[in-house]
Amino acid sequence: MNQTTNPAPVALARVRSGDDVLWAVRSDDVYAPLGMTLSALLRLPRDEARGAIERARVDAAGTGIRVDTVLAPIDPEQEVWAAGVTYLRSRDGRIEEATDGSPYDRVYVAERPELFFKATGRRTVAAGDAVAVRADSTWDVPEPELGVVFDANGEIFGFVPGNDASSRSIEGENLLYLPQAKVYTASCALGPEIVPAWLAAPPFGISLTIVRDGETVFSGETSTDAMARSLPDLGEWLFRAVDFPDGTFLLTGTGIVPGADFTLTPGDEVTIAIDGVGDLTNPVIRIGR
Repeated sequence: MNQTTNPAPVALARVRSGDDVLWAVRSDDVYAPLGMTLSALLRLPRDEARGAIERARVDAAGTGIRVDTVLAPIDPEQEVWAAGVTYLRSRDGRIEEATDGSPYDRVYVAERPELFFKATGRRTVAAGDAVAVRADSTWDVPEPELGVVFDANGEIFGFVPGNDASSRSIEGENLLYLPQAKVYTASCALGPEIVPAWLAAPPFGISLTIVRDGETVFSGETSTDAMARSLPDLGEWLFRAVDFPDGTFLLTGTGIVPGADFTLTPGDEVTIAIDGVGDLTNPVIRIGR
């Protein structure tokens, strides 16, 4: 069973137990069935959703259930969206890679944020599973990001570590190539669990470590208090003209961007750690042609 070295005391996990896939509430090391999907939970009023989690948490004080695998904490029909250029370092990194960096400079200070679709639940990989770099890309990086879970009403429900893996060479060549730079097989990782918002609060420290052949080849740190935009503001823009009846996930941008001399290679191991939320570790593979 994949585990985090930085676990919250209570969290939501999507797990495989024998032949069953179900949502569970983990309290310390004991898992109890939630009794519904995350989509159903996020349709409930906040007090009812919190009550359902608390009841399962109390049940976890018993024997709990056997957990064979912790899966990506998202239902297959749910979506992951992402925000770009929310940190000064991200702006500078985009300008560094781009043929024309002025749009990144402008969006950093604009009222309207950059928001884009990233992945479906079916295309999201779990902690321990491989994230990918594209075979037709020459410059690739992980993007360590705080993932925010919003309920159907657009309220912040919880937090999860996320990796918005990206091709800097493809995006830098032309801004219109952003979907190809961001959206491909195994380009999005979430996990291992969701920490409810009433049990954790920003600012969160975020760190990135990349290991190659047993040696650390990159490490960096940031904090969400370095963001140029607030989490509620990003959610308001996301929900402004799109309905999410099952709730949704938003990756909120990265403040850690390796320099132009670094690219991910297959076999690397990427770890994203968010204080009080958890650690997300994934090996790297190459996909496509």
